[in-house]
Amino acid sequence: MSLKFVFPQNYNFKNKLFGFIDYTTAILNVLWYVFVFAVVDLLFIDLTFKIAVFIVFALPVFLFSLFGFNHENILYVITYMFMFIKRRRVYFYDKG
Repeated sequence: MSLKFVFPQNYNFKNKLFGFIDYTTAILNVLWYVFVFAVVDLLFIDLTFKIAVFIVFALPVFLFSLFGFNHENILYVITYMFMFIKRRRVYFYDKG
């Protein structure tokens, strides 16, 4: 006796790292962490201060990619935000 699962045709399978974060988001996070680490390592000498600055710049990105934006890919969110800033307009609709 085997179980047969029926998935709708419009169901979108997304490959995820550890089951909860997209691979593109994970790669983007790692690139951001390496950049922040390199800048912090070049600018500061005290190890405690380096750790604090790294956490301040890395933790919000990690939390937004993990919990925020309704599990949307962070690359798409950055693209949408950039397009909004680039093409910001105010529309007034006449209800008359």
